[in-house]
Amino acid sequence: MARVLVLGAGLTGGACAALLRGAVRGRVAVWDKARGAGGRMSTSRSERDAACSADLGAQYISPRAGRGSFFDELLSHGILKPLTAPIEGMVEKEDSCNYMAPQGISSVVKYYLKQSGADVFYEYHVTHISLRDGKWEVSRKTGPPELFDVVILTIPVPQILQLQVINERQKQQLEATSYSSRYALGLFYEAGVCIDVPWAAKYITDNPCIRFISIDNKKRNIESPEIGPSVVVHTTVTFGSEHLDSDPAEVQQLILSHLESIMPSLPKPASVKCQKWRYSQVTADGRHFPDKHTWWVPIALSCETSLQPKPLEQDLLFRRPGFAHGLPALGIFCLAIPCCKMQHNQEADAGVRSPGALGGTMGTF
Repeated sequence: MARVLVLGAGLTGGACAALLRGAVRGRVAVWDKARGAGGRMSTSRSERDAACSADLGAQYISPRAGRGSFFDELLSHGILKPLTAPIEGMVEKEDSCNYMAPQGISSVVKYYLKQSGADVFYEYHVTHISLRDGKWEVSRKTGPPELFDVVILTIPVPQILQLQVINERQKQQLEATSYSSRYALGLFYEAGVCIDVPWAAKYITDNPCIRFISIDNKKRNIESPEIGPSVVVHTTVTFGSEHLDSDPAEVQQLILSHLESIMPSLPKPASVKCQKWRYSQVTADGRHFPDKHTWWVPIALSCETSLQPKPLEQDLLFRRPGFAHGLPALGIFCLAIPCCKMQHNQEADAGVRSPGALGGTMGTF
C-alpha cells in the first residue's frame, strides 16, 4: 500500500489531503513544523482564556466564480458565514459576498484535515528529502527518517528550496519568486472589557506602520460578556520589510505605539502576541503565463517527478498517467498551489491579496 505525505497543514495541505481521501490505496500523512493547523490561516488564543481568540493571518475570504461547491459545503457546516460586520475602507464589488469563520479562520483548515482522515503530526520539522531505493526518504529534526511513495509540498517556495530536492532548472524557476513580509499583532482582553468603536475592522491609509485593525470577535459576530474581546493589527508591507530581522519585542512595542496614536482610548490588553509573517504574499515569480495575474506551482514528488506550471482547473489536483511506484490506479498527482493573485485594489498596500486554495482571496493578508 502506498504512503503519501502532504507537507504543510495550511489551507492547501488540508484541502489536498481531503481530496486524496478515497483516491489513494494506502495512508495519507500530513506533517507541519508548527504546533497546530492553519498556516497563514492562523487563529491564536489568549494564554489566560482559550475562548478569547484572534485571526492573525487571513481575515476573511472573498470567493471567485466557479468555486461555489467548496463554499456551499463550508457554509452548510457552519464553518463559514457571510461577513456582515462593518469594515471601513473595504472595497465592495457588485454582487460579491465575503465570508468569515465564526470559530476562527483556522477552523476551515481543521475541517478539511478532519474530512481527510489523514494522520496529522505537528512539530514535525522536515530538514531533507532524498530518493532511496525508489522511495522518498524524509528526514526531520527529531526522530528517524521515514519512506513515502509520494510527497506533496505545500510550503512556501523558499522552504522548498532549502530542502534541495529539485533539479537546477526547477531551482532557477523558483528562485525568481519573491515574497512580501509583514507583522501581525494580537491583543487579548479580559471578559467585560469594552472596546467602543463603530466598526468591526478598518483599513488604515495614513500610518507608516499599521494597515489594518480588526476588533476580531466583533468581526466574527462574537460579543459575549463571558468572553473577552480581541484586537488584530496588520502592519504595512514596508514596515514588515524594514523590521524583518529586528528584535520582536522592539517591533511589538513600536506597533503598539502606532496603535495608541490611532486608538488612544484602547484599553491595555491582558496579553499580546506578535506574529512575523516572513512569507506573507508572493510579489513576483519571474515567469509568464496566458493569465498574467495568476501562477500555480505543481509540487508533487514522485520517482518521475517534474515541475511544470499549469493553471488551476476544476480540481486542485492534476493527474498524469504512467506512475508505477505505489499509486498505479491514480497516476502522478501535482498539487497546484495558488501562490498569488496579482490583483490591484485599494485594500492592501502591496497591491495583492493572498489567495485561497478554494479559488478565492483572503482579505488584507
